[in-house]
Amino acid sequence: MSNRNIGPRRTVNWNGEKHRQHHVGASMIIGGVMLLFVVGVAIVSLFWTPYNPTQVVSGKLEGFSAAHLLGTDRLGYDVLSVIMVGARTTFQVGCIAVAVAAIIGVPYGILCGMTGEKTGRWLTRWNDVMQAFPPLLLAIIFTAARGQSTLTAALALGLGSSPAFARVARSGTKQVMSREYIQASRAAGRSSRYIAWRHVLPNIMGMIIVQLSVNFGVAVLAEAGLSYLGLGTPAPQPSWGRLLRDSAAVIYTDWPLVLVPGIAIAWTVLAFNLLGDGLRDYLDPRLEEQS
Repeated sequence: MSNRNIGPRRTVNWNGEKHRQHHVGASMIIGGVMLLFVVGVAIVSLFWTPYNPTQVVSGKLEGFSAAHLLGTDRLGYDVLSVIMVGARTTFQVGCIAVAVAAIIGVPYGILCGMTGEKTGRWLTRWNDVMQAFPPLLLAIIFTAARGQSTLTAALALGLGSSPAFARVARSGTKQVMSREYIQASRAAGRSSRYIAWRHVLPNIMGMIIVQLSVNFGVAVLAEAGLSYLGLGTPAPQPSWGRLLRDSAAVIYTDWPLVLVPGIAIAWTVLAFNLLGDGLRDYLDPRLEEQS
């Protein structure tokens, strides 16, 4: 019998595939568990906190104790209560920011991907111009114009993050529009609105979810930065960034006080980054092709 070449065979790297699945699963699980912990703290703060986080409850700069598990700050507020309610503020800003960014950026990105080459190129250039303004800079400008508030900071962060959503949505739309079923749908007389809603949006939803997770972490860090600068959440509403700023004044004498808000911010941002990393690897089909 003669050996015939029946075509190239695909070699499956089972070890690589298992390693990738293990990495993806570990990132998603660790990030999800860390995020659930923060969400749980925020939910509990709706019903119970050890003390009123906006009232002086004891002496200043008391250390860790049974009465105050995380001590008190330099004004006499219970740090644990401030951290718990500050988690609510963090999620409030994050939810508003990513919602605004997605509502503005996703339709704009789909429009850029579905229009003609000339119009799409012009729309993309405008998106690049908007991307030149960082979200933190927009938040500072909005705060200077409208005054310091949590809503103003969240809206500015959302507007500044919308170009990132538009870029992701445009990239995914261009891929979907090259598929054969899009041509068949157009031949059947379907409108562009129908194609965008029925075919494009469901196929790019995975990319949007990943971007939501990543931008949520960015919004958390940006809100903390704004509050640290005195441009974010106003007093007396608890905020991790403002607690970090107040603690920095006593870093040489009461350094554990600085660690508490710093760890809270880093924990939350890391949780969203790990979750987004795992989701991106899981939802990106190109990684499977490269295995």
